[in-house]
Amino acid sequence: MSQALLIRGGRVIDPASRTDTHADVLIENGRISQVDDNLKAKGAEIFDASGCVVTPGFIDLHTHLRQPGREDKETIATGALAAAAGGFTAVCSMPNTTPVNDNASTTRFIVETALREAIVRVYPIGAITRGSNGEELSEYGDLKAAGCIAVSDDGRPVQNARVMRRALEYARTFGLPVIDHCEDLNLSKGGAMNEGPVSVAMGIPSAPHVSETIMVERDVLLAEYTGSHVHIAHISTAGAVDAVRRGKARGVRVTAEATPHHLVLTDEAVRAHDYDPVTKMNPPLRSEEDRQAVIAGLLDGTIDAIATDHAPHTTEDKVCEFDCAAFGIVGLETAFALCHDGLVKTGLLDLPRLVQLLTSGPARALGLPGGTLERGRVADITIFDPAEVRTVKPESFRGKSRNSPFVSQSLTGWPIATIVGGSIVYTSR
Repeated sequence: MSQALLIRGGRVIDPASRTDTHADVLIENGRISQVDDNLKAKGAEIFDASGCVVTPGFIDLHTHLRQPGREDKETIATGALAAAAGGFTAVCSMPNTTPVNDNASTTRFIVETALREAIVRVYPIGAITRGSNGEELSEYGDLKAAGCIAVSDDGRPVQNARVMRRALEYARTFGLPVIDHCEDLNLSKGGAMNEGPVSVAMGIPSAPHVSETIMVERDVLLAEYTGSHVHIAHISTAGAVDAVRRGKARGVRVTAEATPHHLVLTDEAVRAHDYDPVTKMNPPLRSEEDRQAVIAGLLDGTIDAIATDHAPHTTEDKVCEFDCAAFGIVGLETAFALCHDGLVKTGLLDLPRLVQLLTSGPARALGLPGGTLERGRVADITIFDPAEVRTVKPESFRGKSRNSPFVSQSLTGWPIATIVGGSIVYTSR
């Protein structure tokens, strides 16, 4: 039985219960006991949250933990440390491990390792197809029984529409969302950045934005036809946002996520970083028009969540020619600060909406526990200081990898404490 914890004097924002007020939060036996003014609890540990914001724990729908198989890049334990430092109390682990998480034994390994070694909650995602090769479906019933909460071939799009149709139908049987990496390889194969004036000026092989939009249009239609739930991962183009918006208006079971890097950067960052592969990711950084369309999707509810797509890599994978470098950047530890500094501080998004996109939004999108501070619920809580200024320093990252385009950038608004099940698992104070 954990000691009682009293979080005192913070601004409590809980979009799930439409709460935005200054109050204390009392945690007893690992659960939310009370949210009210001037609470007292004999013997409780006191956390002074004056000047800070107290919210439900952040949930990341898109994390690459690399274990099993690529522990040189990240492990479940180190990824969980990075998550906690970023304010995340739960992460969804993508299946592109080695071997691919396409079977119950691999899922059980992830679940059991997380229970032993992770300081945050880890929800495994299984592969849509065996080996993520886009051909034969994995055994979804076995995956769900072992602990998977969704299926995805993230990193590898399901090219065959017939396979995607069958995946949606099969997943619906088990109540599993299908998380969709949308990319038509017939258009994008070999591309290292977004096709446009910047790629032409820099001479870098490119992929057109329509390679994403076409696949989103296809799979929204397939979700509509099958009555299944499709979740669009790392949405990045104006056309894709429009396809999701129109699908939702027709009642299609479609949800979507956007990443912090697609919200604050464009393909101009590739030029600004002078061919540094820290700006190489998939989907690639897009145009300013696309970025504004994604932000509009956050504002009008088309996009349900902000997810990091945390993709750790070794130095060797990233310190090479741009064309040859691996796709992806780390994101867990900087996600909130980037969004707060780049969206809230600039007036593009209000703070309660940002909190919603990191808490109740992702919880609802994939049907996960958490995302609220309602009485009796498990006490997963994030506390952040909206005025704290820090410089991004890779040597301070808790995760194993350092591949970030935001190094040396000064950002305002950082998590200062992360609480999982009533226990403080990270604090910077």
